[in-house]
Amino acid sequence: MLEKDDIKLLKLELERLEWELSLLSEVSNAMRSTLKLDQIFYIILTALTSHEGLGFNRAMLFLVNEKETVLEGIMGIGPHSAEEAGKIWNAISSSKKTLENFIESYDIFKRDSESRLNSIVKGIKIPLREDMGILALTILEGMPFEITNQEAKKLVDQNTQKALNTDFFVTVPLRAKDKILGAILVDNIFNKKPITKTDVRMLTMFANHAGLAIENSRLYEETVYLSNTDWLTKLWNYGRFQQSLSFEIEKTKREDGRLSLVMVDVDNFKNYNDTLGHMKGDEAIKTIAATLSSKSRKIDTVARYGGEEFAIIMPGTSKENARLFAERLRSEVEKIYADEKDIQPNKRLTISCGVASYPEDATSKEDLVMRSDIALYEAKMAGKNRSCIYSTGMEEKRTAV
Repeated sequence: MLEKDDIKLLKLELERLEWELSLLSEVSNAMRSTLKLDQIFYIILTALTSHEGLGFNRAMLFLVNEKETVLEGIMGIGPHSAEEAGKIWNAISSSKKTLENFIESYDIFKRDSESRLNSIVKGIKIPLREDMGILALTILEGMPFEITNQEAKKLVDQNTQKALNTDFFVTVPLRAKDKILGAILVDNIFNKKPITKTDVRMLTMFANHAGLAIENSRLYEETVYLSNTDWLTKLWNYGRFQQSLSFEIEKTKREDGRLSLVMVDVDNFKNYNDTLGHMKGDEAIKTIAATLSSKSRKIDTVARYGGEEFAIIMPGTSKENARLFAERLRSEVEKIYADEKDIQPNKRLTISCGVASYPEDATSKEDLVMRSDIALYEAKMAGKNRSCIYSTGMEEKRTAV
């Protein structure tokens, strides 16, 4: 027969189990509410640090970069100093935020330039070797590690420990089926609350849910990416170009700014394709696409418009600066194919460019595309291998023809 103390302990254990299942259910529902990776990361770490979640002082997420065979810091939530911890906890206790409220506040977190821990975590790269400390071993061994005493602390990579300013912590692997995607690190560096075996068990269960959510989100983002990408060049396709141009024009309109569109066409491509074959033609399209992409800025959108035609959206760029950029592209392509004597009729493969700007030349997406295309047509009619900027005279001349 069970004693009163045994019944009390059993009751507490059942209450704890009920709370764990409730938390896992709540977090799983939250993770199912989005398929965006960055929001999934935030939900995971919020659940680990909020007072309605597991309540660790800090939580950090790392993912495996298989190409470079390293573990990369992705996101960190929590304070980096005791002073910062006090401010955060006072704000939490005064606002009475729930786990759901924390998830809704993701956009605020994303804009927070003062999140020092997050910046530090995102700067960490750890080679996946046995001599690179606990985080690397968490991936290589596929098991949790509890750094809860000085002896265990000897296994910690000193550079990582110094960067994160942590002494005692726990790491658990993020699993998706039979694959280890990364690791979670948690600590209680400020309140010094011991991390128990129960905490580690709960953290491991949580990490398994999180790993599946990350993998599902990755598969979704990969599907979206492929549906918006040209299969040959890996540039954005026509559909994504149309979406991006609409977005950038609306943004430019709100900010009272300017935007330029460069249309690019490969000169005499049909002759090139017919003379040297489709494989050489595909190779040329890929080479030119790579050149356009490498010479463009990160904020520019480079797309394959169709066939041998490309489009480049250039936010915040005047028509003259876009023309200078187009000329650099034209010159670069000309140099690449300068020695190909088999190419006819001009013994080289070149491009022509047409440039128009919003709102100088057009006040709608359709008009901007049309007028940059008119400028491109002018470049072709003027002898090819050149760049032209739109003017009203071009449209009048084309209408007259």
